[in-house]
Amino acid sequence: MSDNKNLNWEQFKLLASDDPIELPQEIEIENTDSSLDKNSRVRVFLDRKRRGGKKVTLITGINSNEEDLKELGKSIKSKCGVGGAVKDGEIMIQGDHCTKIMEILKKEGFRDVKRSGG
Repeated sequence: MSDNKNLNWEQFKLLASDDPIELPQEIEIENTDSSLDKNSRVRVFLDRKRRGGKKVTLITGINSNEEDLKELGKSIKSKCGVGGAVKDGEIMIQGDHCTKIMEILKKEGFRDVKRSGG
């Protein structure tokens, strides 16, 4: 936004005139370029292997690029109030949050979400 004190005479005349002026309009475009495949066969399961007995909820099967997976992982971590990571096409969430994560994924629009194992 420009400061009105710094307007030159030509700019002032344009602002003060009664003539309709075609000003460029800002168009806000919603980002629909997400590569998250909502029809993926998503599997949510609890894993304890190679983690010293600590539980991790794994989310697998989402066909997407790494950037979109990280964004989804960040959202899930925030909603669960825990930490986690995205690695090798999987989202890892600390603790046992299978039920809550399944609900979150269904609200996000994923259609085929199932719990596997444990």
